[in-house]
Amino acid sequence: MNADERTTLEGWLEFQRATLVMKCEGLDDRRLREASVAPSSLTLLGLVQHMAEVERNWFQRVVAGLDVPAVYGEDDGADGDGTDRGFGLVEGRGIDDALRVWRDEIARGREICAGRALTETVQYRDQEMSLRWIYVHLIEEYARHNGHADLVRERIDGTSGV
Repeated sequence: MNADERTTLEGWLEFQRATLVMKCEGLDDRRLREASVAPSSLTLLGLVQHMAEVERNWFQRVVAGLDVPAVYGEDDGADGDGTDRGFGLVEGRGIDDALRVWRDEIARGREICAGRALTETVQYRDQEMSLRWIYVHLIEEYARHNGHADLVRERIDGTSGV
């Protein structure tokens, strides 16, 4: 609780990532596909897939400047650039596959950020942003979606909290 800035940011990001996994633990693929908060079609499996897309987008596309395809191409996303992809469910793709892909995206993001200063900037949509801003944004995105995951999970089986 008294670490340097980078350790603090990376620690909170890891906490949020672990929270998402915890929200999925103990449920089979059928339950992870349940959209339990009407009228939303949001599912826990879809959230894991979406966060794989988010990880890829921010670290590979934005920070590294790589031209990589979407992880899950069946959904064009709200803004058409892949940042909202991943929510769609496909028969035969379950949590084991989704977690493996998500973890691979996290590992790639860590590699990309290793050795980069928090003050290093990149261009995104005609704006300059720092790696620090991207870390904070990812913490916020995970926290927001973990709130969604908490509601979905509580509706499925009553489990809540971290």
